[in-house]
Parts: sequence; C-alpha cells; structure tokens
Amino acid sequence: MTAVGEQMHALVERLYPLCRSITGDGVRATLDIVGEYVPLQVHEVPTGTEVLDWTVPQEWNIRDAYIADSAGKRVVDFAASSLHVLGYSVPVSATMPLAELRAHLHTLPEHPAWVPYRTSYYKPEWGFCLAQETLDALPDGEYEVRIDSTLADGHLTYAEHVVPGQVPDEVIVSCHVCHPSLANDNLAGIAVATFLADALAHETPYYTYRFIYAPGTVGAITWLARNAERVDRVKHGLVLACAGDSGQLTYKQSRRGDAEIDRVMRHVLAASERPHRVDEFTPYGYDERQYCSPGFDLGVGSLSRTPYAGYPEYHTSADNPDFVSPEAMADTLAVCREAFAVLDRNRRYLNLSPYGEPQLGRRGLYDTLGGRSDTKQAQMAMLWVLNLSDGEHSLLDVAERSGLPFDTVAVAAGALHDAGLIKA
Repeated sequence: MTAVGEQMHALVERLYPLCRSITGDGVRATLDIVGEYVPLQVHEVPTGTEVLDWTVPQEWNIRDAYIADSAGKRVVDFAASSLHVLGYSVPVSATMPLAELRAHLHTLPEHPAWVPYRTSYYKPEWGFCLAQETLDALPDGEYEVRIDSTLADGHLTYAEHVVPGQVPDEVIVSCHVCHPSLANDNLAGIAVATFLADALAHETPYYTYRFIYAPGTVGAITWLARNAERVDRVKHGLVLACAGDSGQLTYKQSRRGDAEIDRVMRHVLAASERPHRVDEFTPYGYDERQYCSPGFDLGVGSLSRTPYAGYPEYHTSADNPDFVSPEAMADTLAVCREAFAVLDRNRRYLNLSPYGEPQLGRRGLYDTLGGRSDTKQAQMAMLWVLNLSDGEHSLLDVAERSGLPFDTVAVAAGALHDAGLIKA
C-alpha cells in the first residue's frame, strides 16, 4: 500500500500546478492526465444549457496575470501559483495607484505568509490573491495590472469512468475537479478515486461502479440533470474529498442516515479500530448535498479525513503537496476498498431448510472447517447465517447481531449457498 500511496502522491504533484475552475482548459488538462490512469468518457455541456434550477455558465480560461511595479518587476505573478488570481476574473489591463488596487486584493492577515483561494463565479469581478506580508511590503505608487483571461460561451466539462459489475445497479463515486492549486481539496480525492477505480477494474465487482469527475455544485447538478431518467439505478454512493491530510477519517452520513452505505461505513470504520468520527448529514459541504437533495434523496455519503473547512490550511496556499501524505491517501483508499468489499457481498438470503437446524456434517460443511484456527467462529457464522436467512436480514445484519467479522459471515454464506442450503 505504501507504493500505491507514493503513486497517488505523484499524481497530486503532477496535477497541482494546473489552474482549474468550474469550466475551462484546466479541467480538461486535469481529465487528460487522469485518463492516463483510467479510461474516461468526457462530456462537454454547452453554455446556456438549463440544468435543474441552474444554467451552465460561460467558460473561463486564463493565460497570464500579474501585478508589476514601476520598474516592471512582477510582485504578484499567476505563473508562480494559480491561486494568485481571483477565480473567474474578467480581463483587465490598467495602471493604477496602490490605494485603488487594494480594493481588488485578497489576503489572510491571520496567516500572513499564506495566499488565499477566492472566486467570483457569478458576479463579474477581477482580483488578485497574495500573502499579507507581500502586500505589506509594497510601497505606494503606480502598478501595472494585467489579467489575460476570457469569459465566453463554451462548455462545462465533466467525465465518467465505469467499472462494469455483475448487475446494472450502480455505486457512484464522485469527486470535484474545479479547485486550482489545492492538494487536499481536492487533488487527494481525485487521486484516491482514480486508484480505487483502477483497483476495482482488476476485480469482478457485484455492483457497477460509476466514477464521476465533475466541477463542484454546478457539475454535480449537471450530471444529475443529464441522468435524471436513470438515477434510480444508483443504489449507493460516496463523495471523496479532503482525502490526504493527517487527520482522522470522517464519514458524513447521507440525508437518509440509515442508507446501506451509511451502515457499511459505520461498520467498517468501527471494525477497523481506526480513529474516526461519523457526522450527521447537513445540507452544506461537498456534492453529497446535491445527490441528497430531497427530489433525488440518493443514499450517498461523504468520506474525508479532516472535513470541509476544518483545518487552517483549507483554501490557502498551505494546502500544498507537502500537506498531504502517501500514508493518509493509502489509508483512505484502503477504507474505501474495505467498505466496497462489504457492500458488494451484503446480500439477503433465504434458508431453504428452515425447519430445525440442517445437518451440516453430511454436506461436508464441517469438513471445510477442519484445522482452521477460527473453526468455532466459522461454525457460529454458519449457524447465525442459517438462523437469520429469512429474506429480511442482510449479511451485515448477521455480522452486527452476532458480533462476528463480516468476512467470516460472508465466507459462511458462500459455503451454505454452494451446499444448496440458502439462496439469494
């Protein structure tokens, strides 16, 4: 897993310099790189397209931006960091005194060395973000201000990767791809999603897994609008964000609170004995709030480490590749794989010999347990599965009621199924 963690971190570092936004070539470049790891179907949705209560905005692209002093030296330079420009800034080319320029400058006085991340998607504006200590060092005088950007009709871009399953019912895994140079929010989520997709592609999952790489909010809304007729296939889902910091794992439950993904995540996190917390749903945060809007009410939760806005580095230049670690991303990936392994096997069975306890020995089921160090546990798992296989209880119900590991219960169910004693 360490090697996988290093590979995910390398992907974060590669994506980090790109200037992403809710539209534009930065998103396309990001998806091009992700597409080197897993094949993607890229969708381009034209400006002006109505998507639920929203409209796809104009496309924004930027080539260069800077503030230069009277000697021509760039004191703020977009080439050094994509965070230096207010996202969706309209073009500007002007010379003005510092006193006038200040109205367009954004800093973090409480963290004077950090550059903030700021946007103005739906109000025409321009601006720069810089460290407070840089601003403090600027003398009064005239400054050249240039933002070489375009805001014009174009497209909103998102992508999907599908891992076919044994059934058409789907699990969606969603991550936002709209933030510029921010490693934890959400390049770590993109990396974990990508390596999770690759891992599942080498297996034969029960569910079909659909990975969605979309701009936050308007991207998820666009996906929902374009898939409203088939959204009933989505049985479970997980939003991945802030997946690489050193904090404990945090699972935010779906709007339902008792969706199967909620139960699975609670079980896996508790059984793993990892430090973690489980939060109730709130209609704020990442795109779980779109998937869980009342009209859709999908069983979609959110997995992160330190959650949304819960760390000082959030939405600042301090959220850089050094802030995320291979170990943390590998741990997040491992939890996703453990959870989906439970989800994929969590069936309801019907006992075909429900009157009295069937004779296991003559079916060779005791023979399959011989010599195992967990023989008694495996035997108890068979008895529990037989007793609760009434078509109402799932294997997760069995594991939680019996206190036995889910894997042990699933193996027992497989043996009983092969022996013709239960059916799905």
